Amino acid sequence: MPSVSPWVIATPRVELVVGVADMLVSNNIAADIITHSLGSCLGVSVYDPVHKVGGLLHFMLPDSTIDRIKAAKFPFMFADTGVPRLFRAVYGLGGEKSRLQVKVAGGARFLDDQRLFNIGPRNVTTLADILARNGVSATMDTGGQISRTVRLNLTNGLVSVRTPGKTAYLL
Repeated sequence: MPSVSPWVIATPRVELVVGVADMLVSNNIAADIITHSLGSCLGVSVYDPVHKVGGLLHFMLPDSTIDRIKAAKFPFMFADTGVPRLFRAVYGLGGEKSRLQVKVAGGARFLDDQRLFNIGPRNVTTLADILARNGVSATMDTGGQISRTVRLNLTNGLVSVRTPGKTAYLL
């Protein structure tokens, strides 16, 4: 009878990085999708636990009408053009709206002490409006004056948030 090795070899995790004004969707259960340095930007994660498909969007600004040309070239830069594309991409890999777990982080009041632009709070308000109009609820960790890094684990849908000098926590 062959002996069973006490060592278990785990499949290494793949880290897929989403840049600023970008989006990534995957069904690779060995992957984590991560985005770094969310200040006033928002990171929106979407995950379907049945099909184990998810995505992460890192958008910068709430409204594409400020620059339609830029929005056409960089749709993930804006909430109103990026969020619908994120959801459609997840649906394209088998995700279903009724099962989606949506988690959001970022939207800090960052480098705007005079509150002239309020980009972080405007991003949060715009995203909340988009989600509400479409009957989607989300767990949010937004505001403050901190940078956040978000990681979506495609094996189990857990979303962790890391802030400078702190231990990561689940959202």
